[in-house]
Amino acid sequence: MTERKRILTGIRPTGSLHLGHYAGAIENWVRLQHEYDCSFLIADYQVSDYADDITHVRQSVWEVALDWLGAGLNPEGSNFVIESLVPEHTELTTLLSWFLPVSMLERNPTLKAEMAAIEEGEEPGSERKPVPVAFYTYPVMQVANILMPRAHLVPVGEDQLPHIEMTREIARRFNNRFKDVFPEPDALVGRVPRLVGIDGNAKMSKSRNNTIDLKDDAATVTKKIRGMYGGPPRGATEPGDPEENPIFLYLAAFDPDESEVAELRKRYETEGVPNKELKELLTARLNDLLEPMRERRAYYEARMPDVREALEQGTKRFQVLARETMEMVRDGLDLNYLEKY
Repeated sequence: MTERKRILTGIRPTGSLHLGHYAGAIENWVRLQHEYDCSFLIADYQVSDYADDITHVRQSVWEVALDWLGAGLNPEGSNFVIESLVPEHTELTTLLSWFLPVSMLERNPTLKAEMAAIEEGEEPGSERKPVPVAFYTYPVMQVANILMPRAHLVPVGEDQLPHIEMTREIARRFNNRFKDVFPEPDALVGRVPRLVGIDGNAKMSKSRNNTIDLKDDAATVTKKIRGMYGGPPRGATEPGDPEENPIFLYLAAFDPDESEVAELRKRYETEGVPNKELKELLTARLNDLLEPMRERRAYYEARMPDVREALEQGTKRFQVLARETMEMVRDGLDLNYLEKY
C-alpha cells in the first residue's frame, strides 16, 4: 500500500477564526483531509504580539480547535497539534537557524510588513512597540513546523507564499549539504487568495474589527453585512463598477449560483442595483454557509472533554513523527555523539 503524502498547515491562536481563514485556507483543508495525512498546527509559540496576554492565547487555543471542528475537520483522521507540546519544534528551529541567513529573513515581504506594523502601530494612535527577537525567530520556526512532519503540501493564504519558498530553500540546503531528509513542499492557495475586510480594508483582520467570524450567529452576520462598505457613493439605481464594490467579491466567493452573481453584475453595470439588495442576498448566502458550522461548533462546545481528547491524541501522534524526523536530522548533522562510542 502506497503511503499517503503529508500536509502540515496551521494557525496562530489569536482569537476565533473568520471567513478570510475559511476561504483562504480551511475550505481546502476540509477537502484535502481525505486525500493526505494531515497535521493541523495551533502555533502558540508564534504569538509574541500577545506575550502580555497569555490568558487570551490559552482561550484562543480552544477557540481555534472549536472552529476547526465546526468547519468540518476530523480529528480522528488527522492530527490536531499544539505546537508548544512538541519540544522538537524548538530544537529543529535552532538547528535550521544555523543555515538561514538574516538577509533571507529581511527580504521576506510578509515579515517586513509585520515588523513595520509593530513599529508604527497597526492603527492610527495605537501603541508603537519595539520589534522583539521572536519576530526574527518565528519565521524560522514556521520553516521547522513544515519540515518536521516532512510535509509535501502546505495549504496557505496568499500572504504565506514567501514562507513556503523560504522553506523550500532551506530544505534544499540541508538535503544537499548533509542528508536527504526533507521533501520540498508545494504551496496551495485557496480559491479566494485574500478576502477584504467588511470595512473595505485590503485585509480582514481581528485587530481592525472588520471580520465575519465563523461562529457569528445569524443576527450578528446580518448586522455586520448591513454595515458593510459597498463601494464609492452612488444612487440606489445608479450604475457602478462591480470591481469597486467588495460585496461582489464576497458574492463571487460564497454564492454557489454563479449565474445569479453574473446577472447581478450585469444589472449593476447597466442600470444599477441597490446595495441593500446585494447585502440581503449576501446575508442569506453566508448564513446558509455558516449555519452547519455553527451547529457542529455548538455540539463540540457542549462536549469540551472531546475537544481536549482530540488535541491530546493528535499531538501525541505528531510527537512520534517529530522524533523520527529529529533522529534523521541529528544523524545528518552527525550530532548523535554517544552512539559513535
